[in-house]
Amino acid sequence: MGRNLQTRERLRPVDLAREHGLSTQAVRNYEADGILPAAERGPQGYRTYTPLHAQALRAFLALVPGHGHATATSIMAAVNRGAVEEALRLVDESHAQLLDDRRTLQAVAAALRELEPVPVSQERGDLFVGPLSRKLGVRPATLRKWERAGLLRPERDPRTGYRVYSAADVRDAKLTHQLRRGGYLLERIAPLIEQVRSAGGVVPLESTLHDWHTRLSARGRALLSGAAALDTYLGENPNR
Repeated sequence: MGRNLQTRERLRPVDLAREHGLSTQAVRNYEADGILPAAERGPQGYRTYTPLHAQALRAFLALVPGHGHATATSIMAAVNRGAVEEALRLVDESHAQLLDDRRTLQAVAAALRELEPVPVSQERGDLFVGPLSRKLGVRPATLRKWERAGLLRPERDPRTGYRVYSAADVRDAKLTHQLRRGGYLLERIAPLIEQVRSAGGVVPLESTLHDWHTRLSARGRALLSGAAALDTYLGENPNR
């Protein structure tokens, strides 16, 4: 059973602020946004906080690294108005998003591993739309759709006007094809293709994938820390 933190010592805004290196105005703003429960007012109109408010602030600040400021605010506001199920749904959505991001990373890493490196000296290829579509097993119309989405940038043969796909275009088409088979939308593929182009190929992206994995792991740990702090607050909050 949670302790009744509202009956303990009274705290000033500066007491809450000092623990986290915040300004007293930030604490007041957090109360206005619903992150903290409404404070009582003393005879002079000054806000009076309790250890429950201090725990709410700790929970919010623990939630921010994993959920982001906006979602953390929504979670705390929901708890403080008694809508705990809504708060838990928001928590679940962040975990679901992290799982989706992990699956995306795995799909991207697998797709990149299957790509053949493009020789540095090979600036142009000799594939037209027909041969490339047969190579990938897609329709020419599909390649043109990918081109309209910015995923492919074939040049035109000056004599015939036909599209000519360079080795880099073939690489981008293969990567797009593999990710599409994994269920990824073109708008989600486009940023990756741009990264491949900016990096000058697939190999330099290995460090990017490592950093991506590191960030996802850090976010997972942050979600755990936030969940622990929120659970503590829920145990003390009479509105739960």
